[in-house]
Amino acid sequence: MPRPKKCRKVSGLPKECYFKPAGIPVRELEEINLLVEELEALRLKDLEGLNQEECAGQMNVSRPTFQRILTSAREKVATALVHGRAIKVEGGNFDLNKPFYKCKSCHSNWTPNTGHKRKDKCPKCGNKNIEEISG
Repeated sequence: MPRPKKCRKVSGLPKECYFKPAGIPVRELEEINLLVEELEALRLKDLEGLNQEECAGQMNVSRPTFQRILTSAREKVATALVHGRAIKVEGGNFDLNKPFYKCKSCHSNWTPNTGHKRKDKCPKCGNKNIEEISG
């Protein structure tokens, strides 16, 4: 029986969770599901420029596990770009370092580190029907 997966630490949820090629209707596109922890791996390594040991430490995983997450993320993004597929960021096995907020109307998510500090309304649609989800 395999060991249960360890929760990966992520610093926050993305403001936007869906990306698609311009000019192609969504109904005609195949989707690729990019896990939240895969996006975090891309952010830490490719945007922040951290080495793999630092990235693995921030995500609370081993260096080989971080490498597998990063490889999977890069393969998915490359496939989407080369073959014109949509990318949907959702799911995974992760734990947030801080609470995040979810709009019950438009279903967008945000954390204080995504630029929106207000907790009383949704930054996307302005609705006040939101909930805080602990990290």
